[in-house]
Amino acid sequence: MSIRHHLDDATLLAYAAGSLSEGMSLLVASHIDRCAHCQERLQQAEAVGGALLEELAPVALAPDALEQVLALLDTDAGAADVQPVVARAPLLDSQIPAPLAHYLDKPLDELEWRTLVPGVRQLDLRLGGPGATRLLRIAPGLSVPHHSHRGNELTLILRGSYSDELGRFQAGDVADLDEQVSHQPISDSGEDCICLIATDAPLRFSGLMGRLVQPFIGL
Repeated sequence: MSIRHHLDDATLLAYAAGSLSEGMSLLVASHIDRCAHCQERLQQAEAVGGALLEELAPVALAPDALEQVLALLDTDAGAADVQPVVARAPLLDSQIPAPLAHYLDKPLDELEWRTLVPGVRQLDLRLGGPGATRLLRIAPGLSVPHHSHRGNELTLILRGSYSDELGRFQAGDVADLDEQVSHQPISDSGEDCICLIATDAPLRFSGLMGRLVQPFIGL
């Protein structure tokens, strides 16, 4: 897999610090799973974060800090909310990165895709929190309506490819976009373009058609 488009430094630092939403963390982890270059950069980001922690001045604890912790241990507040772990069989789909496989129960072609408009389908991962996390499936030659962003948008290509004002994105590539970017991705290969998309704020569609379908897209 030849990956040409990678995560921004700021996104990697936020991921290393654990400050991204669940959806964006999932997408970043899925890209890193396939990208040796970003795996190395993540190690560097984690090293930077560790060095910064070591430089922080120690903070004095409250005189009764130990008593407060011991009191919590005697209440429900001190008990961990342990959820049962359900093991899943590995997916027989090499196009699904390992982190994403934990959220899916079928290969890509067998998922319960919902049609938005002819040729465009989606699957909402329903992760909650700010923004949205969805799989989008676009038939060859079709496009997402032209839009900009109110926040950040991450897109990871799982199958096929698309082209926009920023270039051509193929399987494994990630588009790491912010409020400064306006674009219109077009599926440009002979197969469906399947993407994992995570946002932390609604998109800003520029055309009438985009604004009409936005409530159905959910992005």
